[in-house]
Amino acid sequence: MEKSCSLLVHFDKGTPALANEIKEALEGSDVEAKIEAMKKAIMLLLNGETIPQLFITIIRYVLPSEDHTVQKLLLLYLEIIDKTDSRGKVLPEMILICQNLRNNLQHPNEYIRGVTLRFLCRLNEAEIVEPLIPSILENLKHRHPFVRRNAVLAVMSVYRLPQGEQLLVDAPELIENFLSSEQDNSSKRNAFLMLFTCAQDRAVSYLFTHIDRIIDWGEQLQMIILELIKKVCRANKGEKGKYIKIIISLLNAPSTAVIYECASTLVSLSSAPTAVRAAANTYCQLLLSQSDNNVKLIVLDRLNELKASHREIMVEMVMDVLRALSSPNLDIRRKTLDIVLDLITPRNVDEVILTLKKEVVKTQSGDHEKNGEYRQMLVQAIHTCAIKFPEVASAVVHLLMDFLGDTNVASAMDVAVFVREIIETNPKLRVSIITRLLDTFYQIRSSRVCSCALWIIGEYCLSLSEVESGISTIKQCLGDLPFFTVSEEAEAQDSSKSPSQSAVSSTTVSSRKPVVLADGTYATQSAVLETAMSPPTLVHGSLASIGNLRSLILSGDFFLGAVVACTLTKLVLRLEEVQPSKTEVNKATAQVLLILVSMLQLGQSSVLAHPIDNDSHDRITLCMRLLCNTGDNVRKIWLQSCRQSFVNMLADKQLRETEEIKAKAQISNAQPDDLIDFYHLKSRKGMSQLELEDEVQDDLKRATGEFTNDGDDANKLNRILQLTGFSDPVYAEAYVTVHHYDIVLDVTVINRTKETLQNLCLELATMGDLKLVERPQNYTLAPESSKQIKANIKVSSTETGVIFGNIVYETSSNVHDRTVIVLNDIHIDIMDYISPAFCADVAFRTMWAEFEWENKVAVNTVIQEEKEFLNHIIKSTNMKCLTPLSALEGECGFLAANLYAKSVFGEDALVNLSIEKQADGKLSGYIRIRSKTQGIALSLGDKITLKQKGGA
Repeated sequence: MEKSCSLLVHFDKGTPALANEIKEALEGSDVEAKIEAMKKAIMLLLNGETIPQLFITIIRYVLPSEDHTVQKLLLLYLEIIDKTDSRGKVLPEMILICQNLRNNLQHPNEYIRGVTLRFLCRLNEAEIVEPLIPSILENLKHRHPFVRRNAVLAVMSVYRLPQGEQLLVDAPELIENFLSSEQDNSSKRNAFLMLFTCAQDRAVSYLFTHIDRIIDWGEQLQMIILELIKKVCRANKGEKGKYIKIIISLLNAPSTAVIYECASTLVSLSSAPTAVRAAANTYCQLLLSQSDNNVKLIVLDRLNELKASHREIMVEMVMDVLRALSSPNLDIRRKTLDIVLDLITPRNVDEVILTLKKEVVKTQSGDHEKNGEYRQMLVQAIHTCAIKFPEVASAVVHLLMDFLGDTNVASAMDVAVFVREIIETNPKLRVSIITRLLDTFYQIRSSRVCSCALWIIGEYCLSLSEVESGISTIKQCLGDLPFFTVSEEAEAQDSSKSPSQSAVSSTTVSSRKPVVLADGTYATQSAVLETAMSPPTLVHGSLASIGNLRSLILSGDFFLGAVVACTLTKLVLRLEEVQPSKTEVNKATAQVLLILVSMLQLGQSSVLAHPIDNDSHDRITLCMRLLCNTGDNVRKIWLQSCRQSFVNMLADKQLRETEEIKAKAQISNAQPDDLIDFYHLKSRKGMSQLELEDEVQDDLKRATGEFTNDGDDANKLNRILQLTGFSDPVYAEAYVTVHHYDIVLDVTVINRTKETLQNLCLELATMGDLKLVERPQNYTLAPESSKQIKANIKVSSTETGVIFGNIVYETSSNVHDRTVIVLNDIHIDIMDYISPAFCADVAFRTMWAEFEWENKVAVNTVIQEEKEFLNHIIKSTNMKCLTPLSALEGECGFLAANLYAKSVFGEDALVNLSIEKQADGKLSGYIRIRSKTQGIALSLGDKITLKQKGGA
């Protein structure tokens, strides 16, 4: 669409209108018909039709109409018709509309005057505007503010025309006088905008003349003032101090929009602690006072940015930020916790933990549907605090252990993992945790949580009383033996013949499904759907004897049965060490063997729908053999090596976290040849404390290299793309800047001919989720001169896009013949939108199972080492390897690793690399990419295919 339109007109595109029909309707006296005809004429014009015969009809029959809608459509029509010929001269018939516009500007109705003034703002032809200037200036004194505010904008648009300064020489002075006497806030805002745009010195002078009354000005004017301050301070950093005082005074404005803008401006202009503290306080007030969740999320983003650059100030605000947890929205709560966890210090950790404990208790009493998910977030936050500051663990661990029986499996699992880590890192809490765990074990209803709790019991029950309590607790939860009788087996066989009767009444159902293993490969396993269950009716006798372990095992969960077997075996082995009486040890061994045999019998019977799986059978059998024949080597493996593996895992995790912190801390020091002022030697005369702070902070930033440059010059050169050839009459190259949501093309166009190029236009088009923002403009290029043209392109998703187009121009020797130069394509790289990120192993598997788009790329590379190929893929795709280095050690000919990245649009990219070294030394295998959207999966696959060989 080549024509632009500043208004939207609703139009039914059922049947195209004919010019003759429109003409007849315009010549009639029916106003409604005229309105419809004008709309049709405008739509035809916008769609590329010229219909020149309508112009005279409109001048004769539409111009005299007094109807407001007709007049509004007339102005819209006049805006979009061609007012100049092919040489840029104004058409002679345009003189006819000048008189009408003058009459409108002197019309008794203020609406007609106002819309006509708004129309003049969009006129670029000085010949049409010039005779109307006296009428425009008269409207500055009109009684109605609607007319005055549009008159100011009209003056500004005339002044900004190429010859505008000659047409309205004294415009800035006129507007300054108007501003002094004007009372309407919108008119004052427009007047100040005119001074800000066209006469900045006058705007600054007016600002300081009326500095005491700024707080009483309207919201719109205050926003323009902040824009002026930002512009002035960027141009002249030496005068920041006095402007910052104005911003701080505006922090007391009644408008929340102004307050937010003030805080953003303060942070962008100053690093003085006073200014940053004021901005942080403002954000915290907005966080609590605003009810809109979107506003809260935006404010939290700003606080997150402050945390990165001014952490020491944000540490003071941590309790204020925590108050945002009162919002029921989970996204707000998640962001709040993420910010707070990075601001915890030994001074504030106790307060933070106390607040988190209160929130955990609230989730227990409330009926909100998202309480389980929120509780999980709180448990993870408390876990993080306890790992950083082990001394606070004692205050929370017992409270959290009450949630081991939570119906939300993910939340209960997080508590179990937290307890497992704390009992290892805090030896003083071991006895109390074990005692509490044994007391509450019967409440646990989830198989996974039971497995984790059993491992803790098996590893950390050390004393005689603890070991005996552990064995008796497990026996109690398993209930009376055997698990079934011969008569029940016969009943089960009968019931299996009639499918209508159910053998097990339980909400935990055994099923077979493909799953993703830790290395990313697929496998089929018998899985138990983890929901809160009811006791199975299969078991007869006293229901009081039915425990959680019995219910789960009777539902077919033999993996849990194998864990029970291992735990009981460890406890018996430890009992041999701490129990002096051999009789008691033999008695306990016999009881455990009876339990293991009963589980094997249950697994091989026809009572359950699925028999025991081979892995669990082998594990339980191994435990039985071990109990019958124990040796020192085996005892050492079971009682020491297992826990040592867990200790190594924690140490490895700690090491990775430490390395990440070190990597973040590695920033450049001082920039060479930078001027450093010694503020102790500065004159303090006339400087406020805030101005002094600001200068000191700037000096400190310069000294420590915190002033970030735009990037290395070599990187800039990499982003310059040649668009035309050296032999073309017009040479063009583009510097591509990729921001988060838009791409800026800075195109340099050079006229290499001896002729003047007229109507030169850079025409661009896009493929993919890219969208051009602006209409291309026409330029005139003198011989051997150059022009900088900017083009903005919006990006809506992470996808490889292509920008293509051409340069079109006319020469002065042949105006009617347009020359076209086709430009080289610009490919937008997906890597500009992807950044490495971390996610937990459980979250990775969950997303892998949920995401529907998978792209499978076969490995085809000249690289012969597995780790070298993995590092090459990580570097090429800008992703993070989630598989720990310890898991990648050794030479076995196989390698499997998980990679993860996140896009700026919040999209997740999951990659699983599975490779094998062949006998001939070459690597084979597959790289699987999964994502929620198709674009990122395909684009990442193309990138890997292009880069994987190792040559590039």
